[in-house]
Amino acid sequence: MARPPISSVPAGSPGGDADLVARIGRRDQAAFETLMRRHNGKLFRVARAILKDDAEAEDALQDGYLEAYRRIGDFRGESQLATWLTRIVINQSLMRLRRQKRDRVVVPFGGRRGPDREGPEADMADHRSESPTDATMRAEVRRMLERRIDELPVAFRTVFVMREVEDMTVEETAACLSIPAATVRTRLFRARALLREALARDMDSATVEVFGFAGERCDRIVAGVLARVSAPPTTTPA
Repeated sequence: MARPPISSVPAGSPGGDADLVARIGRRDQAAFETLMRRHNGKLFRVARAILKDDAEAEDALQDGYLEAYRRIGDFRGESQLATWLTRIVINQSLMRLRRQKRDRVVVPFGGRRGPDREGPEADMADHRSESPTDATMRAEVRRMLERRIDELPVAFRTVFVMREVEDMTVEETAACLSIPAATVRTRLFRARALLREALARDMDSATVEVFGFAGERCDRIVAGVLARVSAPPTTTPA
């Protein structure tokens, strides 16, 4: 079954991409807030996948939004607005990562076994009403998965979150990362193999809850960006 596009709002409709871009170009902060709330969860997870730190990801996301706000006139509609925003946030995250010097370049892996055709979720019970013990165990599995994802090389980690957590298509991921679609497939294959070796089970059942994006964080990011947008410009000494 084909996956839905990144944004389900028609571009030309009120609240669609073209309408938001035009209004933000007129410095309509209500439109800018709509844009941020629409894309906050996805962009936070992408930044978090690169930086492995919630606070750093929030800062990178705020910086990315500010850059998008200032450069909104550069958006020509040649790609989806979500793709354009994702590229900006990826660039901001990578700049922070280079400053931190926490990760090295990705070294290709060889000799990994192929992925299983049936995931570990086949052995999982359907928990429609979890007991406190089950909920605690599920939360621990999720935290374990998050730690294992953090251990992946940054290129694999980013592709895994974009494809598996955010359910972006190969083409969308490739466009956001400016890499070939074949590279996206290869990195996802290797990320899955590494995670399977680290976890052995429960990967897919916990994926949907990875790096939860709570309403409080959404409000904090929106408020932080709007405050910076409204601040008077600083003068640069001659």
